[in-house]
Amino acid sequence: MILVETLKGKSVTEHRVEIVERKGIGHPDYMCDSIMEAISVALSQEYIREFGTVLHHNIDKGLLTAGRVEKNFGGGQVLEPMELIIGDRATLHVAGRKIPVVEIAVDTAKQWIRSHMRFIDPDRHLKCRVVLSPGSEELTDIFTRPGKVRAANDTSAAVGYYPLSPAEKVVLNLERQLNSSEFKKIHPETGEDIKIMGLRNGKTLELTVAMPLIASFVSSEKDYFERKMIIQKEMEQMLGGLPEFKGINVHYNNLDERGRGLGGVYLSLLGTSAEDADSGQVGRGNRVNGLISVNRPLGTEAAAGKNPVSHVGKIYNILAHKIAREIYENIEGIKEVYVLLLSRIGTPVDSPQMATAQVLLERGRGIDEVAKRTEEIFEKEFSEINGFCEELSAGKYSVC
Repeated sequence: MILVETLKGKSVTEHRVEIVERKGIGHPDYMCDSIMEAISVALSQEYIREFGTVLHHNIDKGLLTAGRVEKNFGGGQVLEPMELIIGDRATLHVAGRKIPVVEIAVDTAKQWIRSHMRFIDPDRHLKCRVVLSPGSEELTDIFTRPGKVRAANDTSAAVGYYPLSPAEKVVLNLERQLNSSEFKKIHPETGEDIKIMGLRNGKTLELTVAMPLIASFVSSEKDYFERKMIIQKEMEQMLGGLPEFKGINVHYNNLDERGRGLGGVYLSLLGTSAEDADSGQVGRGNRVNGLISVNRPLGTEAAAGKNPVSHVGKIYNILAHKIAREIYENIEGIKEVYVLLLSRIGTPVDSPQMATAQVLLERGRGIDEVAKRTEEIFEKEFSEINGFCEELSAGKYSVC
């Protein structure tokens, strides 16, 4: 069923208060989500190569437990490595043939670390424990049933929205800039574990930014605060001149306190707090559009690592944002749109129990003017669901 209805009230930008969070590449939760998703993509491609189709798997139960390090100004050492626990279910054997699931999982996890974390040697600083088991007969059987479109393996709800607000764009883009290769070339002393919390109060945006400095680059407390001041000024320059805000205030490493030595600065040895302070878990990071926006409706599913052809917890979460964007960009007169998708277990994924668009219209526009075109966009997206799932299998959409 497809339903298009008018959304009453104000848009996000018209509310006085808006709160937006982004966890960056080196945050333990982001690392868990990204690594488990990379393993799912790698397994999907192996299944396709060997058997012509994606087989049952869900690599969405992951935990990165913190290690232990010793840090000093000028360097330090790893005393105990981090541990990555990789779960939940995967197809391990087909017709007597063993699939190298454990090897694929470990190799993919280490390759992700090498590609994204400059100071982590995954062979020395990371232990991997793989706890993947075969799935239940009924859920595994979904993948052998006839039909062009797989049946949903869960009853699940998802929500997406568009467009991003100015505050959401600032939080998302700032983290991406700070973790860009260009910024790291200029400031190699900055770690990848970045967390940005944005508070918009009227036209003023307050940004609280956590980003460690790498111990090997910092010779003393004085050096730390000098580097910190330079980086803060560069952030302020990045954010200058945005017409949507009367002012943007940056609070960088706000726990720091001069005169307390190592206890008063945010240093990291490896670039992530998972080295000694904070563990990570799948589903605790960003939503699939890269943000945790408190003012928006949030889905409860962890999309990362779920199989891309029948698990609606992944398919519908990403598709809801895609459809919302298509509606907004292709239909005039819409200020904001929210898309809600609900599956019913056992029903083909191209036939949701409910597909709803809630549209906030520009003044003078009526729902009858946009409903038919909105329904057509839904129908088109679901008619192309197999191609979309193939793209998910190839990792063409971010989940965090």
